[in-house]
Amino acid sequence: MPELSRFFGIIITMYWSDHQPPHFHARYGDQEVTVEIATGRILKGTFSARARKLVQEWYLLHQAELQECWDLAQKDQPLKKIQPLD
Repeated sequence: MPELSRFFGIIITMYWSDHQPPHFHARYGDQEVTVEIATGRILKGTFSARARKLVQEWYLLHQAELQECWDLAQKDQPLKKIQPLD
């Protein structure tokens, strides 16, 4: 599972040829969520309020890049790194 970004202990990943709808995975310690790219809605899992806020802030900055990575992943092509949250 390729790592797209890492910030404040949060790791953002995406699987190649994953199921619909387009989404990414975020992991923070032993917590993991699946986030829909189109809406930013958490589809599965739970995060602490702080981690959820950081992922949401990062997502809003990089939604288009996430969709581009999803499109590449569906074609089994290499994914691009995405700038972390500062």
